[in-house]
Amino acid sequence: MNDTLQLKGTFQHKPHGGKPGSPNVPNGQSVSVDHLHKLLGELKSLRSYWVDEKLLSGALIDVCYKDVVAKSRRVSCYFAIGNTTSNSTVVGARFTDGVEKKHIITHYVGMAVLDSTIERIERSIKLLESVFGGALSHAQMGSMKAKEDYFDEFGSNKSTFLGILVDSHYIEGFKIPQNEENLEHQSIVTVYRTDEDVIKVMRKIGIDIYASRLIGETTLLLRPDEIVLLKERAPYLIAMATEDISKLSKDDFKASESDEAFSIPDPVNEPVIGVIDTMFDDRVYFSKWVKFENKVDEAIELVPEDFVHGTAVSSIIVDGPSINPGLDDGCGRFKVRHFGVAVQQQYSTFSIMQAIREVVNANKDIKVWNLSLGSDREINENSISPEAAILDKLQFENDIVFVVAGTNNKDLTRERIIGSPADSINSVVVNSVNSQDQPASYARKGIVLSFFNKPDVSSYGGDSLNNDYVRVCTPTGEGLFTGTSFAAPWITRKLAYLIHMLGLTREVAKALIVDSAAGWNDTGNDPILAPLVGHGVVPIRIEDIIQSKSDEIRFVIRSNSEMYDTYTYNLPIPTQNSKHPFVAKATMCYFPNCSISQGVDYTNTELDVYIGRVNDGVFKPINKNVQSVDDGEAHYVREGSARKLYRKWDNTKHIRESYGDQPIARKAYENGMWGISVKTKERLGARDGEGIEFGLVVTLKEINGQNRIDDFIRQCELRGWLVSKLDIDNSVEIYAKSQEFVSLDS
Repeated sequence: MNDTLQLKGTFQHKPHGGKPGSPNVPNGQSVSVDHLHKLLGELKSLRSYWVDEKLLSGALIDVCYKDVVAKSRRVSCYFAIGNTTSNSTVVGARFTDGVEKKHIITHYVGMAVLDSTIERIERSIKLLESVFGGALSHAQMGSMKAKEDYFDEFGSNKSTFLGILVDSHYIEGFKIPQNEENLEHQSIVTVYRTDEDVIKVMRKIGIDIYASRLIGETTLLLRPDEIVLLKERAPYLIAMATEDISKLSKDDFKASESDEAFSIPDPVNEPVIGVIDTMFDDRVYFSKWVKFENKVDEAIELVPEDFVHGTAVSSIIVDGPSINPGLDDGCGRFKVRHFGVAVQQQYSTFSIMQAIREVVNANKDIKVWNLSLGSDREINENSISPEAAILDKLQFENDIVFVVAGTNNKDLTRERIIGSPADSINSVVVNSVNSQDQPASYARKGIVLSFFNKPDVSSYGGDSLNNDYVRVCTPTGEGLFTGTSFAAPWITRKLAYLIHMLGLTREVAKALIVDSAAGWNDTGNDPILAPLVGHGVVPIRIEDIIQSKSDEIRFVIRSNSEMYDTYTYNLPIPTQNSKHPFVAKATMCYFPNCSISQGVDYTNTELDVYIGRVNDGVFKPINKNVQSVDDGEAHYVREGSARKLYRKWDNTKHIRESYGDQPIARKAYENGMWGISVKTKERLGARDGEGIEFGLVVTLKEINGQNRIDDFIRQCELRGWLVSKLDIDNSVEIYAKSQEFVSLDS
């Protein structure tokens, strides 16, 4: 086995060098005056509606596109005036129903901006009819000159005229937002962001609300009568809604017949893991390892059932390998800070969100959190749940990672989509497999927002259909359970080990977990398996995560994105006969800021990763991704294809070369250098990706079975890379030394 290597070196940074060209429609396409007349009529009707509607000073408008559109294909000339950009007016995004997905993007625009847009469309229509006979093609747009008399004649210019036409080409129509269906029993509502204070807007409607019933800026807790009032008076404000009172996703339990008594030494300096769950019973044998806080309202009367789930989850995190020798991961024991935020029956989602935010902010020293609570309710396909949004925000703002259970399906007569908060994008979401590494019978399915891979990975969680159970400690003794609640803690332990014992960043640790699950099988792109197991099953032993086979070279790199392109062309990959005898794969993870108000366009930052050979400064990416390759040619990839093929906007990317039965060595260009390039793209204007950290795991498999790691280390060191090994024994010793108390008293 080879140790995983840590490479530290210098990355270069450079801004985007390209300038946008003149607006144009795709080759072979054109824009007709009839289409502009249709759009103008719809906008005028919407303007009349909003002039009569006195609740808001501006207008909420749905822009319905013909397809899934890239950020660069969103409207840019519509709704832009002065310092107001079209993108800054976006307050929501969703997809149409059905197989053929199309974007619907919601804007909030001032009336002056809307009037200006209508005026520009009217001028563009007159110019198009008078000068171009009612239609303009790609070729005509490309040959158009800026200094033409007709622009002054119609009070326009080339940029505005073409901008209106190109924007119009991608638009199918406009309408008023309508998302209030099936809202009778919902009580957590996210409204669209406007220029009005949300509390004042609610009071205009007749809903008297206070800050205590707000999560974030636009998510509110409403009573049933307030829901009715909102639907009657301002249904267009509703971006999404969900129930507040939820039921926990149920696990299977079987009473144990064992009377085996467990013992445990007192804790010393072990790392601490945060657990957010139901209650903890301090009568269990490992109670000294757990510090417990009850965060449930004192008015709620607790019953014995409320202590079972939380105690069982913490038993795995503290002492799982002792209870389940066959699942011994080699990670040792962990201390737990356990926060009881829910009872076993119904619970308030709103209260849990408040409690999670409170305990994370009050416990900044905890790096890894386990959340094995999940809703029985299925997630919305067009929006992230408020619970998941809270987790994503906390992880962006803090150097922490959540491990979340993928929720369970107890109705085996039909498939069910995962429940919140297993739709959290930044979290590591874990589903269950049985002892044969097959999806558990109760596994619920992703994906999230049409393409995000959730779950991320899978782990052993038992399956009662196979009489397979995870052993746990309950308040009454040993218990046998199955469920994602008991698969997630095994991943929590591994992440905590990688971060605390080996000193890795959360980005690198998450990437190692995902990469180890993916192996050399492309499970993450399997349309059948990926929604059930994510990228695959994480190995049981920690050694199998941080070591590779003798014919493999695995290395990790951490860096920060400072500009558009963060890159190095200085990676020496060993050669033989002027060829690289390797196939390669890589996994990258980062924790972006996210916006619940953006709906399906949820992640604000895209890191687009390129790895491969370098030929005269041009990349040859291992996955043939050419979206942003600068080789002098134009590469246009449709947005839907970019999301599907290259995981565009996904914060976990696994890329690879195909690994067939007869892999072929690749030609080595120039001096045999490979390169790494990470391109940073922003969805909004807030520069959320500036300085964002990423973790990258790269694995090279020698196609002839040879061990070339020493050659790789030597060449890296000659090129200025600092190379170190992830050595378990050495890291554990360093951790123990760092935790020793040194008295300075003489």
